[in-house]
Formats: sequence, structure tokens, C-alpha cells
Amino acid sequence: MKIGNKIKALRIQKGLTQGELADRCELSKGFISQLERELTSPSIATLMDILQCLGTDIQEFFSDKPKEEQIVFSDNDYFEKVDETLGNTIEWIIPNAQKNLMEPIRLTLKPGGSTYPDNPHEGEEFGYVLSGSITIVIGSRQIHAKKGEAFYFSPDATHYLTANSKTGAVILWVSSPPSF
Repeated sequence: MKIGNKIKALRIQKGLTQGELADRCELSKGFISQLERELTSPSIATLMDILQCLGTDIQEFFSDKPKEEQIVFSDNDYFEKVDETLGNTIEWIIPNAQKNLMEPIRLTLKPGGSTYPDNPHEGEEFGYVLSGSITIVIGSRQIHAKKGEAFYFSPDATHYLTANSKTGAVILWVSSPPSF
């Protein structure tokens, strides 16, 4: 079996670029490219990380049997990334949601923290503030939301979130189509 070819097929099936997969796995795009072209081989730990980011595991990857669709997900299924620059924690709470019509994440913003500005794109954005409070910036508009409140908008202008400077915030955020 050619591992690189199978990883490439799985990555394409999930709709990820080499850069997106590399970012989620905390690897370089060059390594992913070399792996897919069979120019290098991953360690077992690296292969497990890549497969987790692709929503599978070693057993399923090397099996010829189709896997039954998972319906319920727990902390063990989540993929977490800490943005060292901004101090945010992003948890993909539905593995491989980029293959679905929507992609939910749980976003933790430190006090006074913010997301990167996102350029206008097609689709819709929905969020629910689990704790703290935020300001949603859409173009020149600033809208405030606190714990227990939801937000919904069309991302037709540059947009981002900022957290309250004292409390920070935890948000359930859903993008359709997937864009995180």
C-alpha cells in the first residue's frame, strides 16, 4: 500500500488543501507534499496525527471495510489547536466537518482576545456565546453579545470577534460552508 497516495486521496475527499492539512497537523506543507509523493514516510505518531485530522484512525486507514457513520462525538473526538499568536483555542468538535455543509467549532478567546479578520465569503455564520461576552465586528458595525445570546449573519463584509477584556469568552461557532 502506498500511504502517501492514500493520504492524498483522503485529503482531497475531505476538501482540504495541503496547506490546510499541514496547519491542522502542525506540519509543513512541504512535508505533506513529500509524503503524498512518496518521497518521505511519517513516523507512527505523525501518521496518527495526520489521520486524526483527516477524521480516521490507523485501523480504519488500513482496513478495507467501510466505517459506520459516527453520530455522537465526545472530547476524545475533538481536534484542538492553540493559536500561539492570539492565544485562542479552537476545538473542531465534529471531526472532518469540512466535508459537511456546516462546520461547528468551540472557540475560546482569552480576555481582550480576538479572531483574525476574515474576508467576505459565501455562506452563513452562526454563533452562541457559552460564557463571557463578545463584540462581533462586521464591516463598520459592532454588535455585542453576552452569555446565552446567539448571533447569525451573512459574511459579506470583513468580520471578526473580540472578547470582553475582563472575562474572555467561549463561543460555539458554526460556519456554512466550512471555513475554519
